[in-house]
Amino acid sequence: MSGHDQLAHYLCELTSLLWKLLLPLLFLCVLLVAVLVLLVLAVRFWLQSNRTVRRARDGRPTVAFFHPYCNAGGGGERVLWCAIRALQNRYADINFVVYTGDLGVTGQQILEGARRRFNILLPRPVHFVFLRHRLLVEPGLFPHFTLLGQSVGSVFLGWEALTEFVPDIYIDSMGYAFTLPLFRYLGGCSVASYVHYPTISTDMLSVVRERNPRFNNPDYISNSLFLSAFKVVYYCLFALLYGMAGSCSDLIMVNSSWTLDHILSLWRSPNRTCVVYPPCDVSAFTDILLEEDGDRKCHSIISIGQFRPEKDHRLQIRAFKKVLDRRREGLGGREALKLVLIGGCRNQEDEDRVLMLRGLCQELGVADRVEFKLNVPFEELKREMGEATIGLHTMWNEHFGIGVVECMAAGKVILAHKSGGPKLDIVVPFEGGQTGFLADDEDGYAEAIQRILAMPPSSRLQIRRNARQSVARFSDQEFEACFLAAVEPLIGTLER
Repeated sequence: MSGHDQLAHYLCELTSLLWKLLLPLLFLCVLLVAVLVLLVLAVRFWLQSNRTVRRARDGRPTVAFFHPYCNAGGGGERVLWCAIRALQNRYADINFVVYTGDLGVTGQQILEGARRRFNILLPRPVHFVFLRHRLLVEPGLFPHFTLLGQSVGSVFLGWEALTEFVPDIYIDSMGYAFTLPLFRYLGGCSVASYVHYPTISTDMLSVVRERNPRFNNPDYISNSLFLSAFKVVYYCLFALLYGMAGSCSDLIMVNSSWTLDHILSLWRSPNRTCVVYPPCDVSAFTDILLEEDGDRKCHSIISIGQFRPEKDHRLQIRAFKKVLDRRREGLGGREALKLVLIGGCRNQEDEDRVLMLRGLCQELGVADRVEFKLNVPFEELKREMGEATIGLHTMWNEHFGIGVVECMAAGKVILAHKSGGPKLDIVVPFEGGQTGFLADDEDGYAEAIQRILAMPPSSRLQIRRNARQSVARFSDQEFEACFLAAVEPLIGTLER
C-alpha cells in the first residue's frame, strides 16, 4: 500500500472514530434541548392553568404592575399610582395587582402613603402581592458587576411574582426589563413597560471609554486602562442582553426625549415605543402666590429628590458652600441663605447616605445653613416650596425630572443640570421667554445662584411666570390621556 493510500486509510478510520464519538454527544444535546423545551411548555401550561382557574372564579381579567419599591415615595411611584388611577377610572371590570417587596407595611398603609405623599386617592382597592426576596435586586448585594447582579436577581424576583400570581397583562413600571421575557414566554402574558431610565446607556459607555470618574465609575477603574477596557466590553455585552430583553415588550412607554433616544438605540422597537411624560401634580402648586420676593430677609434654595447617589447632593452642598464664601467676601447680597434638601429614603443605604451628607456639611462648615427633611408629607413639601426662592437639581442625565417640574409649577426659579430631560424637555424657552437656568459643575451652579439672587425681583418674577405656564403640558390630566391612549390597544386584547 502506498503512502498516499495509507494516509487516506488513516483519515477514513479517524473520521469513523470521530463520528462514533460525536453521534452520542449530538444525540444527548438534542435530547437535552427537547427536555428543556418540554419543561418550558410544561411550566407555561401550569402557569396559564392557574390563570384560567382564577378567571373562572372571578370572571375579570387582571393587569399587574411590577414595582418592588412601590412605597418609596419617589417620582416613579407617582407614575405608578397615577397610572392605576387612570385605568381604574376607565375600566371598571378589570382587577389590578401590584407586586411589591415592601414587607413591613400593609396594602392599606401603602395606599395611605400614596395619598399622603402624592395627594392620590384610588377609586377602589388594589391587590398587593408581597415578594419575600427583594434583597435580590438591592445594589448593596452586588458590590461588583452590579448591573448584571441586579438583572439576574430581578429574574428570580420576577419568577417569585409569576408563581404567586399570573396576570393577563404585565407592566414593568420600575425598569426591570429582564422580567419581560419571563412573563411573556412562560406566563403567556401581554407585556408592557414604562421606562424611567435605561439600565445602561451610551452615555454610561462614553464615561467609561473616556475614563471619567463618576458615581458609577470609581477612581480605581477610571485610572486603569485595563479595567476601563474590561468594563467597556462588559457594558457592551450587557447592553446587548438588555436590548434583547426589552424588545420582548409589546408596548414600550418612555418618560422623556432623552430616554426615547437611548431605548430606541438599545431595544430597536420604534413601532412599539412612545413618549408618555410622567404625571406632575402641577395643579397642587399653582395656588402658591406669584409675587415679587425682593423684601425677603432669607432666601431658601430647595432640592427635591430621593437620596440616591445619582442625585448628586454632594454637588449641591459644595456649590452652596461656594456661594456662601463669595457672599462673605462681599460679592453678594446681605440676605441670609439656607439650603433645604427634601427627599425619600428607600432603605438603610439611603439613610447612611444622608448621614454622610450631614458629615460633609459639618466638614464644610455649613451645617447650620443646610436642613434635611426626609419622607415629608405633601403639605409640608408644599409649604417648603412656597417659602423657597430657587429650586435646585443636580443629577447628570436625569431621565426626566418631576421635582424640576414641581418647582417650576410652584413658581420657583429653577436651576437644573444641563443634560437629560431638564435640558431637552423641561427648562426650555416658552413663547420666547426664559423658564430657568442650567449648569453642570460646582462653579457653574454657584455663579447661577449668585446671578439669580442678584436679579431684580421683577425679572425673577417674569421667569417664574414663564416657568409655571410652560409646565401645564406635564399635568396629571395630560399623563392620563397619553397613558390610556398608549395602553388601549393592549387592553383591547383582553377577553372580558
